[in-house]
Amino acid sequence: MTARTLLVGTVLAAAAGLTAPTFADDVKLPATLAWSAYNTGTTGYNQSVAIGKALKDKYGASLRVVPGKNDISRLTPLRSGQVQFVANGGATYFAFEGISDFAGKEWGPQPLHMLMSASSDANLSVGTAKDANIRTVADLKGKRVAWVRGGDALNIGVEAILAFAGLTWNDVKKVEFPGFGASWEGMTNGQVDAAFASTVSGSVKKLEASPRGIFWPPLPHKDDAGWKRLLDIAPYFVKHTATIGAGVSKDNPHEGGAYPYPILITLAGQGDGLVYSMTKAINSEYPKFKDAMPELKGWALERQAFKWAVPYHRAAVKYWKEIGAWTADMDAHNNKLLKRQEVLAAAWAGVKSSKADGDAFKKEWEKVRAEALKKAGFIP
Repeated sequence: MTARTLLVGTVLAAAAGLTAPTFADDVKLPATLAWSAYNTGTTGYNQSVAIGKALKDKYGASLRVVPGKNDISRLTPLRSGQVQFVANGGATYFAFEGISDFAGKEWGPQPLHMLMSASSDANLSVGTAKDANIRTVADLKGKRVAWVRGGDALNIGVEAILAFAGLTWNDVKKVEFPGFGASWEGMTNGQVDAAFASTVSGSVKKLEASPRGIFWPPLPHKDDAGWKRLLDIAPYFVKHTATIGAGVSKDNPHEGGAYPYPILITLAGQGDGLVYSMTKAINSEYPKFKDAMPELKGWALERQAFKWAVPYHRAAVKYWKEIGAWTADMDAHNNKLLKRQEVLAAAWAGVKSSKADGDAFKKEWEKVRAEALKKAGFIP
């Protein structure tokens, strides 16, 4: 399996014309549901609230959205059963693989499965304060760049974009923050010059409206060497041109990258009935919530990432097959990811009782993980 295999695959053009049947009696949702998402004010949180309203109007189900300031705090309530789903980001990939912040003994590879995702006209990139005069990624050298504790999706996103210009964290001044929201507050109040976000996040709009202003350094799609360096760090990115967001429009597009966001995930053991109903309910009600905010159009059927880096839950697959959106090629891709998940789980079972701790344990796990994946024919 190559890095390219793990990149976002959208539904075939033929699927774009499909419309899902909306049979309310087929959808059985509990009176109350809970998701975790990014902080209040972020696009992930706002989209979750908009979807929740549509579910309430149609099915009478109340959706409680629990904000989490970083990757760990969003996935912890899922693992403990406090929420059934997470509107997550790139950290889904890290948690699935058991890498980075999830390589410690208390985590390891998580049995995460997807239901669906959003791929809007926004980008996910490093935004900069306009007054910092950063016009290219190379200009980040020596600048103050935000690092979010427990925020793998953000920090590795920054690392990948720095790599685009041949830079590393050692080439910038790392400024630590406790959460995503705090990092962008730091942008607005002058503590830092650059941070990672979606171009449509509420936090970036605040920076745009501030005296500092906002600018997104481009990631030129013709720069093959730069993109190779970026994808070596973050293989879940794809080239994408944004036309919505702070400082971004159809007349002023941003040539950069993106990945599905939000990604609606749950645990592999989540009940089939609930997963099926949630998937069907959101897809069926899409016409009702899609115009609440521009980025909600990313939930459209034709924008689904059916061949991403994490497998789909069997009950979600059942629904997508029923409406004709799931192909044999997607099934083969999903089965490979399910097999990869089995390999990761078996490798973790053999190492989690190790007497090593801290960084020593992480190094041991990284070695065991790589060997197990290679033996099974996967790229670590």
